[in-house]
Amino acid sequence: MSRFALRWNTPSVLTRLPKIILLDFSYFRTLFIAGALSVVLNFAAIGQAAGRWLDVQLAMLQSSSPAPSSNDSPESAPQTTDVDSPSEAKNAGAESNEVVSASEATNPPSSAVQAKNTGLSISSTDPAWLDLQTKILLGAVLVTLGIASLVGQYLRRQPTESVNPALVQRLRQRLSAWWLMCAILVFGLLLQPIGTIVLFALVSFWALREFITMAPTRRGDHRALFWALIVITPLQYLLIGLEHGALRWSNGQLINFYGLYSIMIPVYASLLVPARIALSGDHKRFLERSAQITIGLLICVYSLSYAAALVNLRLITSAGSPWAGSPAGLLFFFILISQLSDILQWSWGHLVGRRVIAAEVSSSRTWEGFAGGTLSTGLIGAILFWVTPFTFWEAACMSMVIGVMGMFGGMTMSAIKRDRGVNDYGSLVMGHAGVLDRIDTLCFAAPVFYHLTRFFFS
Repeated sequence: MSRFALRWNTPSVLTRLPKIILLDFSYFRTLFIAGALSVVLNFAAIGQAAGRWLDVQLAMLQSSSPAPSSNDSPESAPQTTDVDSPSEAKNAGAESNEVVSASEATNPPSSAVQAKNTGLSISSTDPAWLDLQTKILLGAVLVTLGIASLVGQYLRRQPTESVNPALVQRLRQRLSAWWLMCAILVFGLLLQPIGTIVLFALVSFWALREFITMAPTRRGDHRALFWALIVITPLQYLLIGLEHGALRWSNGQLINFYGLYSIMIPVYASLLVPARIALSGDHKRFLERSAQITIGLLICVYSLSYAAALVNLRLITSAGSPWAGSPAGLLFFFILISQLSDILQWSWGHLVGRRVIAAEVSSSRTWEGFAGGTLSTGLIGAILFWVTPFTFWEAACMSMVIGVMGMFGGMTMSAIKRDRGVNDYGSLVMGHAGVLDRIDTLCFAAPVFYHLTRFFFS
């Protein structure tokens, strides 16, 4: 029996559960459990969305049904009023409009009453989840990946004298990783907003698992790891999902879940983790152990959760008009630009790179590659402005911000790996090590992109 076998008592289970999750689960077993949980939750979300749609349709039918006619009754006959002058007619019309407005205010349409009673913000002008622009962008990415895969197969058949086999192999491995990432993202987008939020929750869980397994832990950390993995991570995404539901208090005011998930990990979790470790009675390397769990939560869970929170934004354009685009398109734009910035900075660095930024941290990142990649990212983002609420120049600036923050994320995560003496965070994604190696740019760019978008376009 494994030395991590559970004993049949609750304290032992709570103590050993994080270590079992971190060390004793195989990749396939964990993926199967996560996939089953995602399917169950998303089927529930789809059923809830279908019920909400039916409620809205019934409310619209009730509001559009004609009122019973009573033309035969003398009380219903239109009243005529003698008007002596045009000014009196104008005043009479204004009074009539005021009466109608007051009547609508006291007796709102049944659809509005239905929305208020269900505690949900329901509007017929809400943007579609997957609009035409998002589908076009998604199709263009899939076609590009297909062409790149064909080019990789062609280069593989070339003699070694004409091409570098190591570069071709690396290209094919990266393409495999991008195909996997694209398939997972498309699967999440097809399951509507709640499914996308659940998908990011699973990615955060796995990334935090990779981060924690890289650092040494002691027995006194197991309870804190339980809270970090099993309680805090799901709770962060649960609050984001509840914000999407637009729940209200009994007085009709919207519940501000953003005020909770924006501070839960930086405030409450950063206080809970060291306190829980201190209660275990183990003081050896206390500061280091507390910091590594807290930093893992901040990078892998808190920062990445803002990418999922993009689906909750109700945006406007810089002109002040409501944006009719899709939140899924904005999320896909952000992920695409962050991945392209990493590729372009690496490519420019190999082409014209001379001055390495920090050789001891990352020998492949140069100042020339950073500048060229960031400018190229801004150009591509500006071309794709039609899928966002930004104008041409706004999309260029936001894309360059993503490129800069992505470079910061790559350098930071590389420094952590060098400090721990490892080359990669894991081996789940074929061709590019672990999950955390692929989302390091997302983790650093997501909170900045979210808050800039929320501040200027919300």
